[in-house]
Amino acid sequence: MVELSTDLSPYEAVQYFFHDVADQLGIDDQTRAVLNGTYREIRVQLPVRRDDGGLETYYGYRVQHNGARGPYKGGVRFHPTADLDEVRALASLMTWKTALVDVPFGGAKGGVQVDPSTLSRAEHERLTRRYMSQVSYIIGKKRDIMAPDMNTNAQTMAWMMDAWGRAHGHEPAIVTGKPVPLGGSKGREAATGRGTVMVLDEAAKQHDWTPEDLTVAIQGYGNVGSWTARLAAERGYRVLAVSDVDGAIHAPDGISTDMLDKHVKEAGTVAGFEGAEDIEGDALLELDVDVLIPAALGEVINHTNADEIRARMIIEAANNPVTPVADRILTDSGVIVIPDILANAGGVTVSYFEWTQNIQEFQWSEEEVNEQLSRYMRTAYRKVRERAEDLETTMRRAAFAIGISEVAEVARLRGYV
Repeated sequence: MVELSTDLSPYEAVQYFFHDVADQLGIDDQTRAVLNGTYREIRVQLPVRRDDGGLETYYGYRVQHNGARGPYKGGVRFHPTADLDEVRALASLMTWKTALVDVPFGGAKGGVQVDPSTLSRAEHERLTRRYMSQVSYIIGKKRDIMAPDMNTNAQTMAWMMDAWGRAHGHEPAIVTGKPVPLGGSKGREAATGRGTVMVLDEAAKQHDWTPEDLTVAIQGYGNVGSWTARLAAERGYRVLAVSDVDGAIHAPDGISTDMLDKHVKEAGTVAGFEGAEDIEGDALLELDVDVLIPAALGEVINHTNADEIRARMIIEAANNPVTPVADRILTDSGVIVIPDILANAGGVTVSYFEWTQNIQEFQWSEEEVNEQLSRYMRTAYRKVRERAEDLETTMRRAAFAIGISEVAEVARLRGYV
């Protein structure tokens, strides 16, 4: 068990949410030990030759949390904080996420502790290939399928696929999130942001809100945040503020995402956009908006700022952005929190579609991908909403209850527990 505290590590925070719901479900200690623990963890040394001839050594991780429902599935992030504890936490979340949206995967995650901004393109490629080489013996299209995450993208996946293929033969299904010409799925790049907006749509319907009446702030303008902003604006939501690692902007009358995208392409940051005023990055979280969407790092909403949140609803497009203590404060304040295992599940859902297409050697149209994504995401939202209403509990507890119950049932059927 994990006690509620302000200094929990990322993995301890996920454990807290797990045990909180396991208590309500009446899951016995033996089953908890299997479901909450990780099946396999590896740490690999990654010596990489720099462009100047020097040798730099990095460390990478792959954690396979639970594979009762199918092959392990999870992204790989390149970030200075991507240590074993963080990767464990993210692998665990993937287990409950895939079960919640009912795709036939288990949960895994990978990470390399590196600041990617210090790498040239060639160095990034060498590091990626070395990482795949070091973890390849536990990877496979029916064993563990990797995907992009923070600071990795379709090109990273192309390098990984090629590194695998040189040793084992051409196998597109070994990773998802690839470029379309290499077997990637149409619609995959936008999938996580699109799924987030679908969840926003369902939440708005539930509470009898219309898009035109809702104001939105989005922390993070990478792949997930930028697609969330574009698609939300297309749906009629008023995006008032966005941020990235270099700054934040706020426009009380709304931001033109088309104009912002042009600015970001030229300047490399949202900061300095003429259609809005620059603000402090942390100030974005405390703006008076209807919906706050954290789409960057974890633990950005915590005990130090949870009392300052003025949004009516938080939709967790990032992984683990709200700590357990902050979650308690927000719930007590009446703030609705849509958890990450539901809100950002669009990425793994379309990764499932990509994996399926690769195995079938047949490509779907983007319209088909988006139609199926809508079906999966909206069905998952409605299941969580109904569970929350039936049990008179939060959306987070309801989502975890569905995911944990599904995995526990399959584990029993397979004889794991």
